[in-house]
Amino acid sequence: MTSPLSHLRVLDMSRILAGPWAAQTLADLGAEVIKVERVGGGDDTRSWGPPFIKDTNGNDTQESAYFMSTNRGKKSLALDISKPEGQAVIRKLAAKSDILIENYKVGGLAAYGLGYEDLRQVNPGLIYCSITGFGQTGPFSSRAGYDFLIQAMGGLMSVTGEPDGKPGAGPQKIGVALTDILTGLYMTIAALSAIAKRDTTGEGCHVDMALLDVTTATMANQALNFLVTGKAPGRMGNAHPNIVPYEAFEASDMYLIVAVGNDGQYARFVEAAGQPELATDARFSSNAARVDNRDILIPIIQDFMKRRTGADWIDSLEKVGVPCGPINNMEQVFAHPQVQHRGMRMELDHPLAGTVPQVANPIKFTGQPHVYQGAPPTLGQHSDDVLSGILDMSEDEIAALKSAGIVEG
Repeated sequence: MTSPLSHLRVLDMSRILAGPWAAQTLADLGAEVIKVERVGGGDDTRSWGPPFIKDTNGNDTQESAYFMSTNRGKKSLALDISKPEGQAVIRKLAAKSDILIENYKVGGLAAYGLGYEDLRQVNPGLIYCSITGFGQTGPFSSRAGYDFLIQAMGGLMSVTGEPDGKPGAGPQKIGVALTDILTGLYMTIAALSAIAKRDTTGEGCHVDMALLDVTTATMANQALNFLVTGKAPGRMGNAHPNIVPYEAFEASDMYLIVAVGNDGQYARFVEAAGQPELATDARFSSNAARVDNRDILIPIIQDFMKRRTGADWIDSLEKVGVPCGPINNMEQVFAHPQVQHRGMRMELDHPLAGTVPQVANPIKFTGQPHVYQGAPPTLGQHSDDVLSGILDMSEDEIAALKSAGIVEG
């Protein structure tokens, strides 16, 4: 079965998470992705452990779980681009590629003669995708930007965590590098949009994607809450700024989420709780009223939630169509029957480990299962294949590059 992007070749010159996430998404959709890594160490995240995967003898390898999460389906070319010979290889590959993804500092690749203006000379149709912390322009453009820093600077941490005066108060980062992941997804959208335009114009372009821009954009309702009122929203723990009740509550034996999205759900919720009068009370009868009076309503809900078990609440509320559920850890997530039914855990063959676990791509086309192209590669695993198969280099030419330390693998 032909995958949607099997006609595209991607040159992945990025590392860490945002760029590799975009490239992995493209690989999952069928693109041929060549991951260019530095000789001697490769992508920084290869060493971001423990945990590391184990080989078939049960010993730790040098392949981290972090790296495994974002480099599936790629071909690894270990190449020294600081040398003219390595730069020549990149130019040849760019001439035969559709998309290039990089996350060097502004001007970093241009210093090697591998910037957008350089490579468009060898391939006018190339979609050159740059990911930086702050963008290609502006007073902060030369600064490095990591997800944690951008979560803080982009406002995400200002609305995440318990409010002042509560136990554990203070700003918190999200428990996964979400700014990087969102940037990778936006870059995937941008790259494919540019490909669609190229199909009609024949021209490539330079995509300028900044983590700070993405974080600002994805503040969504919180950003508009500020722009409409002029008042910066603050930390509210698990509460929602615009909907009540919509947060975590403590049952007699566990915490669970109750997510009431409209007045009908609210009426059914308090009816199931044996408190029907709370639906007709003018202070709580509409969502706007409940938001205004949350400090009165939430303690009432907290009190009656503690009187029954979590399983009892979940059963009762599911029967009346009120969204609720437990707060699962990762073990519970992958044991969940719905997650298992959807095939979100899978295994791929790996040259060192035999097989490695992977989290499946969530994109599903009805009747068209994903055809994954392979596990995350070992460093330089495909160097020979790329140089000989794509660039038609001879064994002697490849051997010379290896002897000079330009290529590894």
